[in-house]
Amino acid sequence: MNIFKILTTAGLVGMYSQVIAGSFDDTAYQKSFDLNSIIVTQKNQITMDTIKPEQTIIDLAGHQVPVLKDGLYDRFGSNPPLSVIEKERPDIDLSWFKTIQKEKKNVGFTTYSPNFYYSNSSITAIYTADMKTLKKLIPAEVRGIVKPISITPGRGLIAITAYAYHYCDNDSYNELSISIVTTKPDAGNWGIFSLLTEVKNKNLWGYVLKLPVDTELARVRGVVGYNLPKWLIPMDYSDKGDAMNFTFYDESGKPDFSIGGKKLDIENTEPEIVRSNFINVDKNGKLTHGYTDVRALKKAISKKNEDVKLDLTEGPLSKFIKSLDLGKLMRYDYQPEFQAALYTPEPASQTKK
Repeated sequence: MNIFKILTTAGLVGMYSQVIAGSFDDTAYQKSFDLNSIIVTQKNQITMDTIKPEQTIIDLAGHQVPVLKDGLYDRFGSNPPLSVIEKERPDIDLSWFKTIQKEKKNVGFTTYSPNFYYSNSSITAIYTADMKTLKKLIPAEVRGIVKPISITPGRGLIAITAYAYHYCDNDSYNELSISIVTTKPDAGNWGIFSLLTEVKNKNLWGYVLKLPVDTELARVRGVVGYNLPKWLIPMDYSDKGDAMNFTFYDESGKPDFSIGGKKLDIENTEPEIVRSNFINVDKNGKLTHGYTDVRALKKAISKKNEDVKLDLTEGPLSKFIKSLDLGKLMRYDYQPEFQAALYTPEPASQTKK
């Protein structure tokens, strides 16, 4: 049985596509990911003549952030009553969220953990990639406790995921994640067997290299509150026709990278919850651990190259993807409907094996 069949048999749907994490070590974007100065490059670039009529300005950790006027975040921050969600979106199943108790947290601003994502879509393409490159991209302090999983000699795994968060505590936004599949902390690297163990336990680990978003609210919350490598770029999402498509632009507005995935026939499976863990570094250089619980409602997978397409240019994101030396497509995941709960990070010293 080849590796793809092993992964498919294991039910590895959405593998690491929901892991939200990371750091960044590419000089082309270094100014955007120094957690002590990240806000400086984009802080307060919002002026009243660029605010849309449907937006208003809020103060978030000393940053002026535009949000949807009378939207969820404007009215409730990160703690909207589920009764409000139920009234405004009666089509959404809230049964899972009703089992979760939020906790008030201070992460540079007041928030309530976990952050709820009520209705979302994503596509993921998972490829083999050069192991030497992957090792170099993980900071030494993180690499000391997690390792890129070796799928074949000299090759690891990269997951490229495009998200459309249609309705969440942060209103709505789009996001791109490029992540390395890793071992859990302080565990041996037994290649495919390490991966299958994580899948069996529904407890996945990854390290995200890129996490751009298209709203200032998502960027500031991610950087200040979650130690995440977020920066702001324009993005387009389309669900028309027989494919789900995302286009990502550079900071000047030029098309950089796009991914499109075929709408596959949905599998008849019961919703299941998988935990995706991340290790990253806070502004003080300390390791932190966070996680996202993901409830997949509709999903399907494929291994056909023609079902997913990456369009690369000479833009910075495209150049970065090229530098990974992508190889075989291991799987394509189509997830037109999922829900998620994102928890604030805690010191990694509290992480249990």
